Amino acid sequence: MTATLDAIESAALRSDRFRLEREADWKRLEAIVTRMEKGRIRGISDEDLPALPGLYRTVASSLSIARETSLDAATLAYLEALVQRAWFVVYGPRTSLWEWFRGFLGGGWSAAVRAIWVDILIAFAVMVAGTAVGWLLVSHDPEWYFALVPKQFGDARVPGASAEALKATIFGNSGQNGMSVFAAQLFSNNAQVSILAFALGFAFGVPSLLLLVHNMAVLGAMLWLYNGAGLTTDFAGWIAVHGTTEIFAILLAGAAGLHIGRSLAFPGRRPVLQATAQAGRRAALVMAGVVLMLVVAALLEGFARQLVDETAGRFAIGGSMLLIWLGYFFAFRGNDGHAASRDTPR
Repeated sequence: MTATLDAIESAALRSDRFRLEREADWKRLEAIVTRMEKGRIRGISDEDLPALPGLYRTVASSLSIARETSLDAATLAYLEALVQRAWFVVYGPRTSLWEWFRGFLGGGWSAAVRAIWVDILIAFAVMVAGTAVGWLLVSHDPEWYFALVPKQFGDARVPGASAEALKATIFGNSGQNGMSVFAAQLFSNNAQVSILAFALGFAFGVPSLLLLVHNMAVLGAMLWLYNGAGLTTDFAGWIAVHGTTEIFAILLAGAAGLHIGRSLAFPGRRPVLQATAQAGRRAALVMAGVVLMLVVAALLEGFARQLVDETAGRFAIGGSMLLIWLGYFFAFRGNDGHAASRDTPR
C-alpha cells in the first residue's frame, strides 16, 4: 500500500515539475492561438507571430513526452487540445473556397497570366504560324483540307462548295439543330486541345506547341475555304463571337504547358524540382481560369452566335469580349500581390 502511494506521489511530482518547466510556452501559444481564432491577428506582437511555428513544435514535443511518460490525464487532454488548435492555425487552410475564388478573380488569375507573358508571346507566335501553315498547305493542294479539318466539321464546308452553300452555314441558322451540334463539336475539340496543350507541357513544352500548330492549321484551312468564296469577313465575324474567348483560352493553356516545360529545361539557379513546382502552381492557376473561359465561350457559342445573325453584331460581341479579357489580364491589378502569394488554395 505504501509503495503504491509513493508511486502515485512520485508521478504527481513528476507531472507538476514537467508542467512548471514548460507551462510558460504552453500559455504563450494558447494566447496566440486564441487571438488568431478570434480574428485578432493585429493584436499579436511582432515577437509572438514569428515565434508561432517554434512554439507549436515545442508544445507538440511536450505532448509526445507526456504520452511516453504517462503523465496525468488532465495534462494530456490539455496538450492534445492545444496542439490540435495550433495545427489549424499554423498549417490549416487559410481561406475558405469562396475567399480563394474571390482572390482568384480579384487579381490572382491575372497576376499568374502576366507572370507567364514570355510563354504567351511564344505560344501566340506559334498559333499565328500554325494558321499560316494551314492556309498555305490547302492553297497549294486542296486535298490537305481533308487531312486537316475533322470530318465532323466538314458537312457543306468542303473545297468546291458554292458561295451560297458556305454562306448558309454561317447565316440564318438560329433555329437549326445542326448548328448547335457543330458548336458543341467545336467546343469539345477546343476543350480537349486546351487540356492536352497543358498536360503535355512536361515534355519540355514541345508537344504543346505542336498541338497549337495543328489546331490553328484547321482554322487556317477554313479561312482559306471561306476566303475563296469571298466570305472572309463574315467567317471571321462568325468565329469572333466565341473565338476571342475560346482561342484566347487555348493560347493560355498552351502557354501554361510551355511554362512548365521551360522550367524543366531551363530551371536557372534553382533546383529543377523547385523551379518546376513553382511553375506548376502558377500554370495550374492559369488553367483554372482557362476552364472558366471555356465555359463562357460555350455560352457565347451556344446562344450569342446563334441569336446574332449579322457580321457587325458578331464582331461587336467578339471585340468586346477580347477587350474585357485584355483589360482584365494586363490592366487590372486588384489584390494580385495578396492573391498571387497563394497560387492555389491550401
